[in-house]
Amino acid sequence: MGYQPIHNYGLIGNMYTTALVGLNGSIDWFCFPSHDSPSVFAALLDASKGGYFKISPITDEVTHKQFYWPETNVLVTRFLTSEGVGEITDFMPVGIKKQDPGFQWLIRRVRAIRGKMDFIMECCPAFNYARDQHQTTISSCGALFDSPSFSLGLSTDIPLQLKGSGVQAKFTIDSGETAVFVLRPPSKAEGSCGFPLSQSQADALFKQTVEYWRHWLGQCTYRGRWREIVHRSALVLKLLTYEPTGAIIASPTCSLPERIGGERNWDYRYTWIRDAAFTVYALLRLGFTQEASKFMNWMGCLCQKRNPDGSLQPMYGIDGRCNLSEEILDDLEGYKGSSPVRIGNGAYNQLQMDIYGELMDSVYLYNKHVSPISYGMWTELRGLINWVCDNWQRQDRGLWEVRGKDRNFVYSKLMCWVAVDRALRLADKRSFPADRQRWLLVRDEIYEDIMAHGWNASRQAFVQSYGSDTLDASNLIMPLVFFLSPTDPRMLDTIDAINQSPERGGLVYNSLVYRYNVEASPDGLTGEEGTFNLCTFWLVEALARAGKVDSDRLDEARLIFEDMLGHANHLGLFAEETDPSGRALGNFPLALTHLSLISAAYNLNRALETRC
Repeated sequence: MGYQPIHNYGLIGNMYTTALVGLNGSIDWFCFPSHDSPSVFAALLDASKGGYFKISPITDEVTHKQFYWPETNVLVTRFLTSEGVGEITDFMPVGIKKQDPGFQWLIRRVRAIRGKMDFIMECCPAFNYARDQHQTTISSCGALFDSPSFSLGLSTDIPLQLKGSGVQAKFTIDSGETAVFVLRPPSKAEGSCGFPLSQSQADALFKQTVEYWRHWLGQCTYRGRWREIVHRSALVLKLLTYEPTGAIIASPTCSLPERIGGERNWDYRYTWIRDAAFTVYALLRLGFTQEASKFMNWMGCLCQKRNPDGSLQPMYGIDGRCNLSEEILDDLEGYKGSSPVRIGNGAYNQLQMDIYGELMDSVYLYNKHVSPISYGMWTELRGLINWVCDNWQRQDRGLWEVRGKDRNFVYSKLMCWVAVDRALRLADKRSFPADRQRWLLVRDEIYEDIMAHGWNASRQAFVQSYGSDTLDASNLIMPLVFFLSPTDPRMLDTIDAINQSPERGGLVYNSLVYRYNVEASPDGLTGEEGTFNLCTFWLVEALARAGKVDSDRLDEARLIFEDMLGHANHLGLFAEETDPSGRALGNFPLALTHLSLISAAYNLNRALETRC
């Protein structure tokens, strides 16, 4: 089959798991039953043996189109040929109780819109990252795939044939006709693969799913410019939540490379406190309070089982588990040969001091805009802040989770300041008991430490770590968290230094922003990477805030934002990174990119309205 570009995919899901559907009609990534479960289809990481579920017309001359059903996460893949037009509607029913039909189902409806079309369906699972063998049994209701770990059924009334350890079917449908395929857990009541869905049953689940998504999106309070792309980003973030616990994953994929052929390939199917806290902030901006409440409840549980020294891990499993040991899958070649393929993430036991700032900022906003936090949660948070006061001077691996040595990262110090600052604000707002005198002293000490050691006079900019002269785009967040005024001379100088081409010592290439210079600042890994989409949106927001008194900066912010929107894929989805040629790189789609898009759109729109 070969590999499709990363940006060729759309995402469907049900807040338990997700699947990536390509423009060619192939599901090349699907983990079941949860976001971080082993894969069933993983052709994205090994085109020859990873497993896939493809439906496509039998013709060489076809034009592919793909779009979401309006205001939903229901995906339509359309095939246009000279003989006719056909389409696949892919979705996972949502709002379904565990005992009801549709729970944890993946439904593919194939329809001919014009003319008669010949299709081929191939369902070739490869359980447990293609490590487990399975048996395939065909019946009149479909097929059962039975592996040592679990089983899945494919229900359909289309006759199936064996294809290796999978199945295939060639079928013809005329204009107005529909064929339905359902991938689902085995059913004891209905037989191993379940009864085939009738057209009316499929239509009912489709209608229910569309209504769910439209009702959910109807809660959005955003009324500014770029509403459509903001709505799409919100729908992506909702798919990345985990219904049973309220956890929020960073991305539904693992080991998609930050550089083709490189080793920067990571598993993002877990909950980073940093990413999830930022996600809560973005969703609160749009009026989605239920997701924020569920995440806060989940965080409250995690705070009760802190590390023995009182700290938190940077990330956890979506079920709250602590051990995310990293493993290399030698049997998978990786996307376009990009190895190693990693599952698990060794950064789970790193020291990352910044996570407390992001967490406390989201708690402060939640308390302000949604619901007052409990005294019990405050007690846990107070313990965290006391730990930060004791440990903020420690070196760590930083926001970017470097695999090299620990350093005094400026961003980490900044977020320690945010943690103590938001704790003080929250304590005063709620009259909570706190060691205010100590916290005030530590907050001021961190501030002066950053100004003394994070500022590089020769570069005229805040740098990546104490004693370095390397720029880091993470410092663009300083005005966003109210550490500095957006028009403070040092902040403006830092923005200007970053907003230069790499050839001139900056981090911006054609409006796209690199995290840092990997050659000037070794991070323990080899090779280069693409521009980091999160950082581009941070630059937009920093310029927009500075633009309140400088219209030229505001104009530049809008231009960069519009340019960045042009790098979304055909569905409005963004990966982690973008290479100089505009191709998507890294895990896809990425929560950090979409949440920073929301924040940038919100604040840029507000700045433009103020000017108008």
